[in-house]
Amino acid sequence: MKIKILIPAILLASFFLTISFNGCSNNNEELGVGPVKEVKLDMGKIDDKMSASGKTIFEQKCVSCHKIDEKLIGPPLKGVTKRRKPEWIMNMILNPEGMVKENQAAASLFAEYKVPMVSQNLTQDEARNVLEYFRSVDK
Repeated sequence: MKIKILIPAILLASFFLTISFNGCSNNNEELGVGPVKEVKLDMGKIDDKMSASGKTIFEQKCVSCHKIDEKLIGPPLKGVTKRRKPEWIMNMILNPEGMVKENQAAASLFAEYKVPMVSQNLTQDEARNVLEYFRSVDK
């Protein structure tokens, strides 16, 4: 009789543990940790206006640590849109501290470069423009 009660209790407990460790996490390794859950891209076309705005933002806020083709304080960014999903890139821009704490790829970059990426307090629209600039570079 005790076994009949124990088995459902174990199954129920394992279900709640699975949800608490997996289902409620905001960390999807490919998408990253942050406010961006989905980015819809026109895969065949770059938005030139967004890209130009993103380039301006990149030149104002990012070039002290990043270059496109070479390592500086942070990693080179050429090819980033081929290595990472758009959501991951935007979440890294918008939430670098959270990404390093909860995303393995971001933590690995921090371990390699030894300098944390500092939030530049961009809006989601600004981060999307920077993403479009990276897409234009990687085209």
